[in-house]
Amino acid sequence: MNPPIRLDLVLREAVATPYSDLLTRPTGAAVRNRVITVIRERGDDDAALDFSSVGLMDFSCADEVIAKLLVATGDALVPRVVLRGVSEDHAQAIESALARYGLIVVALLAGTTEPRLLGTAPDDCRAVFKALVPLRRAPAGPLATALAWPLVRATEALQELARHRCVVAFPDATFAIGAVT
Repeated sequence: MNPPIRLDLVLREAVATPYSDLLTRPTGAAVRNRVITVIRERGDDDAALDFSSVGLMDFSCADEVIAKLLVATGDALVPRVVLRGVSEDHAQAIESALARYGLIVVALLAGTTEPRLLGTAPDDCRAVFKALVPLRRAPAGPLATALAWPLVRATEALQELARHRCVVAFPDATFAIGAVT
């Protein structure tokens, strides 16, 4: 995996500004287009977006940069998008934007090492993801056991997370959270 894409640097390239705030819809669209270009140039397996040096981010930029990026990238451009260094304020804007599209993304909040889901993840998806985090990769069986669920329930939740590109489903029937650290 390539190094994370620093959004503060992409912002400076995209709109030639000395600021590190992601504000306004046109700014968000310019940043998203630049991020897509970087992803294409790198040929990333996964794309990690680094928010650690981003100041403010409003809803319109969260919509343009994150939600529309997830829609635009699809499976053809990059398997997964992971967010890093996300502040609580960023997370609130991102959650609101993702809710409009029914999307989910994996994020590492600033100062934490445990990934979490942002967006409209059903409770079962959130629970099975949380159970998978310490294992990093596992089949549905141990997760079902840990959650005291039927196997089919855990499998369905993991498959839903895989459809949203939040976990990777492998041919050996295991699921992994992937490279989020």
